[in-house]
Amino acid sequence: MAGSSHGHTPAAWTGVIIAFIGFCIAGVFMVAANPLGFWAGMAVVLVGGVVGLAMKAAGLGMPKESADQAAARARAGQAQTS
Repeated sequence: MAGSSHGHTPAAWTGVIIAFIGFCIAGVFMVAANPLGFWAGMAVVLVGGVVGLAMKAAGLGMPKESADQAAARARAGQAQTS
């Protein structure tokens, strides 16, 4: 995976950071036995996903891979296992 730069984009980093903050919020309110705060944290997690997808649609994510690139990557993977 290190060679593919999987997830090393502004869209991925932003979405994950927002979702992480949402999980932290939800975790704090779960321990505090506050269901409304927990669900607010879960809403922040969903916002992180929406923001990541919106940024990807705006061109800040990984570009789509062509069929030629996919075939070359598959051949390289087979050569490494042989």
